[in-house]
Amino acid sequence: MTEPEPSAARPAAPVRVGLLGCGNVGAALVGLVETRREAIAARSGVDLEITRVAVRSLTRDRGVKLADGVLTTDAAAVVADPEVDVVVEVIGGIEPARELILDAIAAGKPVITANKELLANHGAELAAAADEKGVDLLFEAAVAGGIPIIRPLRESLAGEDVTRVMGIVNGTTNFILTRMTEEGTTYAEALAEAQSLGYAERDPTADVEGYDAGAKAAIIASLAFGTRVVAGDVYHEGISSITAADIASAASLDHVIKLLAVCERLEGPDGAEVAVRVHPAMVPVQHPLAGVRESFNAVFVEGTAVGDLMFYGRGAGGDPTGSAVLGDLVDAAVNLHKGAHATIGMGGRAQIRPIDDQQSPFYLSIDVVDRPGVLRSIAEVFERHGVSIRSLEQEGIGDAARIVMITHRAREADLQATVTDLRDLPTVHRVGSIIRVVGAEG
Repeated sequence: MTEPEPSAARPAAPVRVGLLGCGNVGAALVGLVETRREAIAARSGVDLEITRVAVRSLTRDRGVKLADGVLTTDAAAVVADPEVDVVVEVIGGIEPARELILDAIAAGKPVITANKELLANHGAELAAAADEKGVDLLFEAAVAGGIPIIRPLRESLAGEDVTRVMGIVNGTTNFILTRMTEEGTTYAEALAEAQSLGYAERDPTADVEGYDAGAKAAIIASLAFGTRVVAGDVYHEGISSITAADIASAASLDHVIKLLAVCERLEGPDGAEVAVRVHPAMVPVQHPLAGVRESFNAVFVEGTAVGDLMFYGRGAGGDPTGSAVLGDLVDAAVNLHKGAHATIGMGGRAQIRPIDDQQSPFYLSIDVVDRPGVLRSIAEVFERHGVSIRSLEQEGIGDAARIVMITHRAREADLQATVTDLRDLPTVHRVGSIIRVVGAEG
């Protein structure tokens, strides 16, 4: 009996893409679509085509080839174009990105965005609009570049009782701290190098003061805990005050300093609360996050059933971020042809635990007069505010001394009250750095 001839493969369904912005990420996406188009079509059944691209300047060289008539300066026209099936937004900022995305959704077009600032402030509005219209709103690239963390939180861990998500989500600050730790450079020197390599902007405030990481933390917390958290809910401190002495002290205690985003679900007196913060932290060298170097990112997820998971990789750059955008684009294109969409499942407004009521171990350095009784007077201040000292080291500096200590878990407000009273002691010259300790709480 003769075997039947295999049927011809079905032609891939065309999906026409409107791209808003063609900077590093947008240009990388164009290049990836060009090189991966046939493979994507074979694997997913969709044939992606970059049909229209909105840019600020038509004359700038972007390093990619686009057909005549594809480029335009009219972003609204790209969104409204009936020849565009899916919209990708990589222009950044709040407006006009918000209006353009809402217009695309209203027209029944799925949207892929890498806009963390917009999502951290208006994510609930955009998600509600997408769910009501029955189209995708996908944003894997908004949090950690090429690292897949959004989809696992939305899908793979949707049934998991996630208790904490903690990670390094800003490559600029991680690069700076790596240089300070491994090469002994000052903060200013490391920042200048980061700027020369393109990791840091000319105005690095958003990165080094924790605003960028704070926006990402709001998005992570919203997905991990199924509740709405906005950027204004996130407590943040940056790394600009970290000194070489802090780096050295951390090393002597077998710790390294990292800028961490920490999102926790906690039980409060009136039910579940969410604590979200970004700050420098001392991480034990044995912890997986301690070994994350240079501009790499890593996100550590803790769940009741799944235990500990870590997602690691390049958290920035055109190609890694473009790859994340492309993954969302393929998903959106497939769903569009199936008449389906992925719901975000963002719940009501979160009950935010104030930073004063959050708890952590703390590292402190204190410069004091080197004479008998000083340690006793300091210990009395800690005891008065209910803050327990876990470890303490003292180093003589001429007729003065530096005391370095790590506390047990303490309430933030109690620790700050302790510091206020320490500064009033006549034997205390200065209370230096105060850095939270994570990964080995006790």
